[in-house]
Amino acid sequence: MPPPQGLPVQIVDQAGMPLRDAVIEIRAPAGDTRRPAFRWRNAMAQKGQAFLPGTLIVPKGAVVAFPNLDTVRHSIYSFSKPGPFKIDLYGQDQTRTQQFRMAGTISLGCNIHDKMQGYIRITDTPYAARSDLNGIGAVEGLGQGSYDVVVWHPRIRGAGGEWRGKLVMEPGKRTRIAVPVRSGPAR
Repeated sequence: MPPPQGLPVQIVDQAGMPLRDAVIEIRAPAGDTRRPAFRWRNAMAQKGQAFLPGTLIVPKGAVVAFPNLDTVRHSIYSFSKPGPFKIDLYGQDQTRTQQFRMAGTISLGCNIHDKMQGYIRITDTPYAARSDLNGIGAVEGLGQGSYDVVVWHPRIRGAGGEWRGKLVMEPGKRTRIAVPVRSGPAR
């Protein structure tokens, strides 16, 4: 029997507008022992004096690479509770790494370029996705059913930028979640 297809979940704000770069995390069903692992690289690049991707999802315990693809030097840091760290200045085509052992959200900055801002969401569930420009993320590996869900975004009005609730997923049907957000850039 083939594995279940990715089930689409759309995240919108209170006005019904799609929310880009929201993280959708679904708690594993009872008895599910699948370990978190994702198809994308555990890497947060610096390019064009920005973090790419702007939001990265990694499993708890992951080592994240920070490749510098810019012609300028960067010094990456975070004061976030799940994993404060500082990476001293490093230049073009150099990479530094950092391990994240605790689930939660890491807000990133650069000591040299104040406008640079990025996020790493460390999760302990294998069922997570990031929403695209249309607010849609496909959560892979789950079948139809009712699940506990957490949606994270830096603009969500809620403790730690999180919205928590229940979600009913049905094959061939997109699930839509409206979350309350603070005003700010569309990102």
